[in-house]
Amino acid sequence: MYDADRCCLLISIFLSATIANTSLSEPNWAGEYANKKFLNSEAVLQFSIEQSANVIKIAFDAAYNDAHGAAPDGEGQATITGENTLEFKWEDSFKNSGTGTIMRTGGGIIVSMKTMRIGDSRCLAFYGRKMQLKRVK
Repeated sequence: MYDADRCCLLISIFLSATIANTSLSEPNWAGEYANKKFLNSEAVLQFSIEQSANVIKIAFDAAYNDAHGAAPDGEGQATITGENTLEFKWEDSFKNSGTGTIMRTGGGIIVSMKTMRIGDSRCLAFYGRKMQLKRVK
């Protein structure tokens, strides 16, 4: 075997091992999360995160326990921006939209959502900073 062939073989082996380890080291974000005592126990906020390789989708819904007001549901795409952080863009069923972050905690996630476009202001109570949700699945 020539030196150049050996060098190429070693580089191929190294790159294959690096690629395999990189994909395994990415955390899996998939799961269901909820805060059933949201807004001083007046509402429920639920988040779902689906992940397939590097594609991450978020979905959420919120509603008051007594069914008054708006009950938005929404979705968006997320990207991993840190070891335990996702950033996402979202739009809800009332044409509100914005950006957000999700930080992983020991037993759940902390979600912060910023509304950039308001379609229905009745939904704004559900979009805030540092909203804690526990993992349910």
